[in-house]
Amino acid sequence: MHAEAAGPVTPTHATDAVAKEPEGDRQRLAGVVTMVASGLSNQVGAATGALAFPVLGPVGVVAARQYVAAVVLAAVGRPRLRAFTWWQWRPVLLLALVFGTMNLSLYSAIDRVGLGLAVTLEFLGPLTIALAGARRRLDACCAVVAGAGAVTLMRPQPSADYVGMGLGLLAAVCWASYILLNRTVGRRIPGAQGPAAAAGVSALMFLPVGAVVVVQHPPTAGSVVYAVAAGVLSSAVPYLADLFTLRRVPARAFGLFMSVNPVLAAAVGWLVLGQGLGGPEWVSIAAIVAANAVSVLTARS
Repeated sequence: MHAEAAGPVTPTHATDAVAKEPEGDRQRLAGVVTMVASGLSNQVGAATGALAFPVLGPVGVVAARQYVAAVVLAAVGRPRLRAFTWWQWRPVLLLALVFGTMNLSLYSAIDRVGLGLAVTLEFLGPLTIALAGARRRLDACCAVVAGAGAVTLMRPQPSADYVGMGLGLLAAVCWASYILLNRTVGRRIPGAQGPAAAAGVSALMFLPVGAVVVVQHPPTAGSVVYAVAAGVLSSAVPYLADLFTLRRVPARAFGLFMSVNPVLAAAVGWLVLGQGLGGPEWVSIAAIVAANAVSVLTARS
């Protein structure tokens, strides 16, 4: 009935439709390629930052990452700080605190338990938010599977580093808070001004930290390069890639791909840092990824 109401398709309209389909396919393909590149960049950046741990430690690497993120987001968001009201500043300040804590706890977890396990535990944050808002039995089953995967990852072992795992879970809580605060900031402040302001405040918080690190652990040229590269690869590239991707790929596909990050992290940790995982760890990561994938793919519009 809709086709009849619109009238017959003329040859010109048909040609336009055929021309738009390949263009749409190219846009989606470009978005998928960008997502893959962004995910790899994020995890390679984290692994690169870990190479600077012996000299700068996780705190020094995170400080450098915060500085890079602040510069990039300030250039993109161009926040008008003087125009912010206290009602707008409150979630921005909370976001800045969460942003810094999230990165510090994640990098500290990477230093103790490895990249793959740390990123998988951190991923439980957005996964919990996604499943908590669902009302289907299938989503409840997905939550149980993801929870079982997390318990298996953290099972008691003689060599288990519970402090490192706790830091990974703290990063998960921070990531979940980051998502919720970003929504609030987005409602109160237009564009990317809010996240840019939060990144700037977080960088200011880390200025004295960076100064102490430089005094106590004089950086080498190589460690500085690694730390700055981590900031570029894990902050600048993913953020700009997400802006590009979200205009070309449906939100559902974007959410689905986010679940692949623990797998990418485990692979990069093995290839770059030599951090191998055993069979139970791979099964647990696969269970957590599969739970998110099933929930996203079967979600109603």
